[in-house]
Amino acid sequence: MTGRRLSELTVQTLVEQIKPHEVEKLAFDWETFGRDAQKPPKGDWLTWLLIGGRGSGKTRAGAEWVRSLAANGVSPIALVGETIIEAKAVMIHGPSGILKVTPRKDQPLVKGHMLFWKNGVEAQVLGAADPERFRGPQFAAAWCDELGKWTRAEESWDNLMLSMRLGKHPRTLVTTTPRPTRLMRRLLADKAAAVTRMATKENGELARSFLEAIIARYEGTVLGRQELDGELIDDKPDALWNRRSFIPHDGTEAERIVVALDPPATAGRTSDAAGIVVAGRIGDSAVVLADMTFAPAPPLAWAERAVAAYREFSADCIIAEVNQGGDMVSTVLRQVDPDVPVRAARAKRGKWLRAEPVAALYARRRVRHAEGLTALEDEMCAFGADGLADGHSPDRVDALVWALTELLLGDAEPRIRWA
Repeated sequence: MTGRRLSELTVQTLVEQIKPHEVEKLAFDWETFGRDAQKPPKGDWLTWLLIGGRGSGKTRAGAEWVRSLAANGVSPIALVGETIIEAKAVMIHGPSGILKVTPRKDQPLVKGHMLFWKNGVEAQVLGAADPERFRGPQFAAAWCDELGKWTRAEESWDNLMLSMRLGKHPRTLVTTTPRPTRLMRRLLADKAAAVTRMATKENGELARSFLEAIIARYEGTVLGRQELDGELIDDKPDALWNRRSFIPHDGTEAERIVVALDPPATAGRTSDAAGIVVAGRIGDSAVVLADMTFAPAPPLAWAERAVAAYREFSADCIIAEVNQGGDMVSTVLRQVDPDVPVRAARAKRGKWLRAEPVAALYARRRVRHAEGLTALEDEMCAFGADGLADGHSPDRVDALVWALTELLLGDAEPRIRWA
């Protein structure tokens, strides 16, 4: 029975014969009920990269692995999510989290950002959004969840690896839906990494109606191949950018810096994202320094964020697209800071046509990227001829285009004026 789904007849027979005190033991018998793909691979691996579609059972596999480590006295353990809040919500308290897969009598005590088991094992919850948190602690094992969407992935990963120095054989499990990031490529190419793949439809615990509806809608599409089948989708054939477009910044200081703002067309709690990108010029080239895009973004919030970026990077001005908001955009910005220089940008061409000259700059290797721009790079590689990125408005790309047009293209988009 190990590693295979039990038939309904077998389960019914077991239920009829089992004694009451054995019910909990059977319910938590992962060796019997877990799928082979959810269990640690054999071999002398340092990193287990468990790539799967949404709902494929990645979180359950990670929680069971930690449960096994704790039972065997492996300590301390790092539990790393994109943020501490998300790590606790999914990896610890979630429906497939550590507390749910552990019998009540063996459950750890959760205190702040720490977990304490009765046998002395400890685990610390960390957020990848703050790489500095990894300096100081040291671990014997680590579980990293949804690494594909970490915003400061490489910096956080490298700092975590430097802390993996306890025990006889420190190991790390990564559970993630794949995204073609630089770090994901590094791990897939690492000879010390073991790779396991799972598809959403392999999880027999999911509702049949969900599987039928979702698979019918997305199977075979690029989104379905990535989010359901766990396939690493590299580049969109008709996109202006691909992963090879991005050159790391070498640290050279920028001569002139601008903040570009693409405000959402709607306001309130359900508003679209406000695209905010910071870029600087270095000679005849440019560097993208930061992506501060966020949502939902009511007017005062995006104005405060844009002005904060202007101050933080000592920028020359804010380039603000005013197609949707007109003079209101400049007015809201000056409510936050009446002295902030604002240049109003009004688009007369479609998103694709505006982006083409900027994409040409990348093709000529004239643009570099600072670390932490994963979300922006993902949107750039998903930006298609329809002017959308994975079916959504490319707010980050819009802001990027305005910033680099201002810095390097001069009159390529002449409808930028002082507001």
